[in-house]
Amino acid sequence: MKYCVVDRGDELSQQLAQQFHALAASYEMELDELKPEIVLSIGGDGTFLQAFHRFEPELGNSVAYVGIHTGRLGFFADWKPDEIELLAQLMSVAAKDNELRTVQYPLIEIEITTHQGVETHLAVNEFTLKGIEGTLVAQLNINDELFEMFRGDGICISTPSGSTAYNKSLGGAVIHPSIETLQIAEIASLNNRIYRTLGSSMVLPKHHHCDIYPQSNKHLLLSLDHLNMQRNDVISIRCRVADQKIRFSRFRPFPFWNRVREAFIGFDVK
Repeated sequence: MKYCVVDRGDELSQQLAQQFHALAASYEMELDELKPEIVLSIGGDGTFLQAFHRFEPELGNSVAYVGIHTGRLGFFADWKPDEIELLAQLMSVAAKDNELRTVQYPLIEIEITTHQGVETHLAVNEFTLKGIEGTLVAQLNINDELFEMFRGDGICISTPSGSTAYNKSLGGAVIHPSIETLQIAEIASLNNRIYRTLGSSMVLPKHHHCDIYPQSNKHLLLSLDHLNMQRNDVISIRCRVADQKIRFSRFRPFPFWNRVREAFIGFDVK
């Protein structure tokens, strides 16, 4: 089995990375930083997002991800630091049996149209659009029909996996990642007798799409997961559920709702 490790860079994560390399060598796994079959993320969710955006452009969903949690809140990480030996052993067994079990979760595809053409990006958690110099004013279409004129701080488009991230803090719903949807959440929208928006999040199925038309020549902040870019040349942005999915290695069960409970409520529910 070919593997690669991406770590957060802190002392604990680096120590775990070195420990895993030693374990992997003892199990005759091959380190391959260009075309791995499994990417091991050691850190928090930020480390995992860096790993995805590093390997996705070249490898797509031919690579699977697994995480060891050393951060404050590792929603994508199934394993704790003291379980690294067990993880290496199970990876070795999966390699020998040629039976790597994975689950696949939806991504969102973002098409940004400018005068120079169209560029396409993928996001695991969310895409956000915000105004830099003031209120974001944008027309929001759903399935090529005008839905509303948005005025406010910004718009957040999230995947089911990302529904527990920024979307949740905006009052959006938590959605199981087996459901192929995207969610649109407003960021501090203006609502009064002159300006009106829906005022709640919306969930679109896979065969629907939304288009955002911001005011022309405005300075905007676009965020794809942890990646930020400032633009003033955006004509429109189309968001939809991507055809491609992200693959996670599953060496043991870890139900989604258990993950949500542990992250936000605590293990001992009273």
